[in-house]
Amino acid sequence: MDKGLHFTIWVVTTLLLLRESSQAGAGRNDDAVSTEDPYMMVRGAELEGYCMDLLAALAGMLRFQYRVKVVGDGKYGAISAGGNWTGMIGEILRKEADIAVAPLTVTSAREEVVSFTTPFLQTGIGILLRKDTVSQELSFFHFLSPFSKETWTGLLFAYLLTCFCLFLVARLSPSEWNEAKNEENHFTFLNSLWFGAGALALQGVTPQPQALSVRVIAVVWWLFTLALLAAYIANFTALLSSGSEQLPIQTFEDLVKQRNLEFGTLEGSSTFYFFKNSKNPIHQMIYEYMEKRREHVLVKTYQEAIQRVMDSNYAFIGESISQDLAAARHCNLIRAPEVIGARGYGIATTQTSPWTKPLSIAVLKLSELGDLDYLRNKWWESSCLRQSRDRWSPLEPPALGGLFLALGVGLALGILAALAELSNSSRHTAGHAKKSCCSVFIEEICTRLRIKESARPSQEPSGKANA
Repeated sequence: MDKGLHFTIWVVTTLLLLRESSQAGAGRNDDAVSTEDPYMMVRGAELEGYCMDLLAALAGMLRFQYRVKVVGDGKYGAISAGGNWTGMIGEILRKEADIAVAPLTVTSAREEVVSFTTPFLQTGIGILLRKDTVSQELSFFHFLSPFSKETWTGLLFAYLLTCFCLFLVARLSPSEWNEAKNEENHFTFLNSLWFGAGALALQGVTPQPQALSVRVIAVVWWLFTLALLAAYIANFTALLSSGSEQLPIQTFEDLVKQRNLEFGTLEGSSTFYFFKNSKNPIHQMIYEYMEKRREHVLVKTYQEAIQRVMDSNYAFIGESISQDLAAARHCNLIRAPEVIGARGYGIATTQTSPWTKPLSIAVLKLSELGDLDYLRNKWWESSCLRQSRDRWSPLEPPALGGLFLALGVGLALGILAALAELSNSSRHTAGHAKKSCCSVFIEEICTRLRIKESARPSQEPSGKANA
């Protein structure tokens, strides 16, 4: 272990010290302290948060002591008009601090003047919105959204197949249609369609099934429709509560095309310079919009950005990981799905610092041990966050696969029962008429399915010839 690691170091944190203006705070000598949740927060006389836990873990692994120093100007670090670095990067360069532990984005410009450790958090650039500002009118066919197109197609096929099986079994079963030559079968195909539709509406309709085989199919179809309606209602409720289908702004291109929301980012942040340096036409349009309205759309602090999103028609472009936290803390906020510019948060040191490599190795060890995941879950968890993770999606056929399988088995059992009923009846008829059971069985099927009618004209000429 390097002996230098036992020295006391100064750490620049994300705790922002903001002096009140002379107009607002006249006669007061205290400072207003604003914190960035959850990286660094004030609890009484102590500091806590993700960065404090990370510092404690690193200090325990590398055996060093540290003091927390508040960054003077409350900024992360950018090049000022005079060419000097502000914020944490500036204090590192001026050796006012040894390392900076904060949600400090690793960028090429910063890497040129300071060194970064292995990132301890991964993030990107996202869009934070207020839910009620991005809602749109529902589609005329919004009621079809709980199921996918493939599922609706499968349901239509299942309905037609079930009705056809009802029609077929009702004709084959002697218990349902006893005198095929003299009686009219009430289970016509149209009546079968009406019977199936009535089950979908949870309404009893006529004709009432008499045979066991028909009742098997009817009961299976009723159970199928009950489970289907339960799945539909549950998914439709989840759809209405999630609002995932009510987000017209899904991408940065959607943000540029709309005219209802203003959008901006933190002034002097790495996000602002990402759009400035990007060659992507959409990104250039976003930068030009923010540059022309700099005084109006750029914000000074992250807290100001969150408050502006909540109070006005404003979309905030920033770090996706911080936006996830905002959506967890404020249930009326939501982050758009698209995330661009994958990046990481690293610990900054001077380029000649002996801390860089040991700290990088320590961060990797914490990641391998699962400590970083533990800290992430500890400081980002909330009830709103759990709800936002339950992404709504329409039900696909595999989700209802067991239901379709049960219906198919029920239809097969109904057909087999009808054939068994017809076979038993044919056996009794063959015994009385002294005929073959197979011939009587085939004759019954032909009669009930009206196949015999087409065979009669071909038999008449042969009968006349014999005469």
